[in-house]
Amino acid sequence: MGEPVLLEFEVKPLDFLAAGEAAEHVKETLKTLGLSSDICRRAAVVAYEAEMNLVIHGGGGRMVLRVEEDRIAIIAVDKGPGIPDLSLAMQEGYSTAPDYIREMGFGAGMGLSNIKRNSDEFEIDTEIGKGTKLVSVIYIK
Repeated sequence: MGEPVLLEFEVKPLDFLAAGEAAEHVKETLKTLGLSSDICRRAAVVAYEAEMNLVIHGGGGRMVLRVEEDRIAIIAVDKGPGIPDLSLAMQEGYSTAPDYIREMGFGAGMGLSNIKRNSDEFEIDTEIGKGTKLVSVIYIK
């Protein structure tokens, strides 16, 4: 592969029309690089869930895809409110999304758990009033 592939995306808050576009771009880029369908699927799930968290909870932010010889890293950073109870937020089905978001079919409380399940390495740093940084690594080899 040579040089790492690096893509950055600006994600706007509450922009449900564009939501998922960055994740789709991630998936297509990985397919173009010839990665296995399983790796592409896992990375697409991580990217989509991270992107939706930026849209719904984080007040928007940045998502970065970095593809190296042996790994894919997906990093999502926001300057949102932070996560008050991370262990609770990691539980499947727990959501702080308001009703109007759920009525649109989003905010089911599966995002962070889906990211963790599809990652080989998962790290999340959050601080109330400062924001959240999520790092997911998927090994290629």
